[in-house]
Amino acid sequence: MAGFMDRAKEQAQRGLSQGKQKLDDVQAQRAGGDLLKRLGAAYYAERKGTGSPQATQQALQALESHIAANGDGVLRG
Repeated sequence: MAGFMDRAKEQAQRGLSQGKQKLDDVQAQRAGGDLLKRLGAAYYAERKGTGSPQATQQALQALESHIAANGDGVLRG
């Protein structure tokens, strides 16, 4: 019975770990999407004449930092 309980505990731990990884991935994807929207809004404002190149550059740098840390999955939609 102890072997069964150990296997069940191990399986539960593995499931929790996989669930946490999936949650982290979803949160990173959402944050990347928000950064991508920010970049688009900054670029649009710059082109329209109400934004600045500095705001666009800051948004681009924030997105690039996120991609460096989390991968480019946000760009694939």
